[in-house]
Amino acid sequence: MNNKIDILALSGSLRADSFNAKLLAAAQNQAPAGATIEIYDYRDVPLYDGDVEVRDYPKAAQALKDRIRKADALLIATPEYNYSVPGVLKNVLDWVSRPYGDSALAGKPLAIIGGGGGQGTNRAQDHLRQIAHGLDMQVVRRPEIFIANVWGKFDENGTLADPIANKLIAELLGNLAGMARAAQAGDVKAAA
Repeated sequence: MNNKIDILALSGSLRADSFNAKLLAAAQNQAPAGATIEIYDYRDVPLYDGDVEVRDYPKAAQALKDRIRKADALLIATPEYNYSVPGVLKNVLDWVSRPYGDSALAGKPLAIIGGGGGQGTNRAQDHLRQIAHGLDMQVVRRPEIFIANVWGKFDENGTLADPIANKLIAELLGNLAGMARAAQAGDVKAAA
């Protein structure tokens, strides 16, 4: 059994100064022993188009799909746009789950975090959990991390300065690593 855990992280926001990308950077600092977290920039993945999928699967989408297949687990930080997940995030999930029967996501352990306004990102995360269920992913159930008023949680250097959020992220990552290790060992029951 491989004790190293390769976690691939995706931010639901492409904005250069994204708070959710900063949450992923905070997660890198909280990674459990033996785990590494790579933040993946997917901005070159085009809008999903079934005709393009059949004709010439885009290189950027294929590169992400290949990287997801290699990863032991995924970590997604999602903002909440109009009560749901951002379109760019849904778009990449659509690409890497296609064509039908060739999904890079089926069975993949997933942890979700997010920061936003007064309610954090609870509605977006709920929708993302529904999407993950439809994609047959294994979602870490606890802790759920909805960081409200996220802009006030970082110091002047962009470091997450909220001790409770940092503690919860560390706990979530520990649970994700445990799920990934169970999947590596073939313990489907423990992974779910």
